[in-house]
Amino acid sequence: MNDVTGESDSPERRRRKVRRRLSDEEIAAQRTKRRRVQIGCGVGALVVVGFIGWLGYEGLQAKSNLEKAQNLATQAKDALLVGDTDKARIVAGDADRYAQDAQSSVDSVPWRIAGAVPFLGSPFDSTRQMTTIVSGLTEQVLLPAVDAGSAVSPDQLILDGARINLAALRDATPVLEATSAAITDLDEQAQNVDSTWLGLIDDARVDLQEQVSELSGLLNNTSLAAQIAPAMLGADGPRSYFVGFQTNAEARGTGGLLGGFTVIRANNGAVSVDDVTSNREFRFDYDPIDLGPDFQRAYGHSRPTQDFRNSNVSPHFPYAGQIWQSMWQQETGERVDGAIATDPVALSYVLEVVGDVTLPGGEKISADNVVELSESTAYSRFGDDQAARKRYLETVAKTVVQKLTGSISRPQALLEALGRAAGEGRLAVWSSVPDEQAVLETTPLGHIVPDDPAPYAEVVINNLGGNKLDYYLNREIEYIADSCEGDTRNSKVTVQLTNSVPPGNYTDYVAGMFDNPVGAPVGTNLTDIGLLATQGAKLNKVTVDGRPAFAYTAVERGHPMFNVQTSVPSGETVEVVYELTEPTVRGSARIPIQPLIDDPQVVVDVPVCG
Repeated sequence: MNDVTGESDSPERRRRKVRRRLSDEEIAAQRTKRRRVQIGCGVGALVVVGFIGWLGYEGLQAKSNLEKAQNLATQAKDALLVGDTDKARIVAGDADRYAQDAQSSVDSVPWRIAGAVPFLGSPFDSTRQMTTIVSGLTEQVLLPAVDAGSAVSPDQLILDGARINLAALRDATPVLEATSAAITDLDEQAQNVDSTWLGLIDDARVDLQEQVSELSGLLNNTSLAAQIAPAMLGADGPRSYFVGFQTNAEARGTGGLLGGFTVIRANNGAVSVDDVTSNREFRFDYDPIDLGPDFQRAYGHSRPTQDFRNSNVSPHFPYAGQIWQSMWQQETGERVDGAIATDPVALSYVLEVVGDVTLPGGEKISADNVVELSESTAYSRFGDDQAARKRYLETVAKTVVQKLTGSISRPQALLEALGRAAGEGRLAVWSSVPDEQAVLETTPLGHIVPDDPAPYAEVVINNLGGNKLDYYLNREIEYIADSCEGDTRNSKVTVQLTNSVPPGNYTDYVAGMFDNPVGAPVGTNLTDIGLLATQGAKLNKVTVDGRPAFAYTAVERGHPMFNVQTSVPSGETVEVVYELTEPTVRGSARIPIQPLIDDPQVVVDVPVCG
């Protein structure tokens, strides 16, 4: 049958009608699909917005709880330090609760997913790392530390009359060891928290690193003290220690010439001090002791184990301790149990805490004037009357010591002052008991030359002129090295010494030379500049003011040592440059600073090799 067009209903026409109908169905399907996609996108957008909103809410909650936990942790530490263990216990518990709430927020699967997004997710991941650390800080460190409160609190640890609460230290030893191990681990984790592009989170990361590092230092030092202080302070029987007062105005390896001394006696935590005496009691001809072939080759020419004036030419304080022990025994027949070194700069730190002292004649000695008085003014005041000057300095030292053995109103500040002195090498301790000495050598108090292979450059000044011109010495030290490629690398250590003695009339004792081989005028210093380099380092060249120079070579505890002797004229600067080839070894470069009067400028540009 024909349709209206007159076209027959042929097979081809029927196929076109089917195709037309299929096309209509496809169009409808596509429309349905688009509606579903639109609905799906809307739902997805709602999910994304909801996810972001949830992260924002949880992030704010986590941030708030984390900040509260950190703030309360600091309060708990401060309460411990002042001996308020009840407050510390309450505040530490609150800190722990906030830390656990923060931990719950960041331990969820969505938070971890967000943290895994490259770059954009770094704030989430860093926040999770920090929260884990704070949670561990409160649970593993602060709460247990409350149980050791009296051992952590200087107010309860240091009693009147220079007595130490040894029972508290010993009772707290197990807890202190556990918290010390925990905080050490947390400190390492904190230093390794990833930095992030979000400034708010990155600032929090730095704050946390500083907080954990400070607490780590406190607890580690207290733990070490608990291990050795009771025995060293006479808990198991009386102890005695030779104390050397070093004069930095005449440089020696550990700081300065042995100018005066006393003996400290400890019995069951109570400390007493003998009269302070000047070095005029010592001789130049004691029987020598054997400190090994390397020591003999390096320093034997100056007779350090026989002549007190050179007893501390090595920067390794245990050598000086053993020499002082030997000299004191030969002088008096008493064998002390160890040795301590300090200097006027350390005394100034102590006087900042305990206050001024008044000499019998009415002169006030303060933190502001003790260094200048003892290292400069005393020489001009007494001229060539060395006996009078030494009696004056004895009186100064004795008066300060008497102040220390009285009532201490600020124990925490005193410990901080002593810690500062130890960190600068101005307070050093050696024990003749091997186990105690092994612990001391892990701390700044040990004042040792380490025997490991890490990159190293220690510049050691020894005064050769027998004068007091190192009071006016200024140092600049630079240690640079090439990259880590290869088994060895080139390095260079540059030392600039400036003799800044002002114009004036000085006695030969202050500004002359007992031996003047260079015919230099008064005010010229004669100096031995030693460099202790990285183990295995080779010296390629050394120059003084650009001219080739001769270096004496020796070894100090595995470190090659290169010594150059030069004069430093008044008002001038001398530059010594050591060019080396050293092994490419792991570790960060170390440049120990000899404790003289100045605060030297130090530049280190040594890549850390893995």
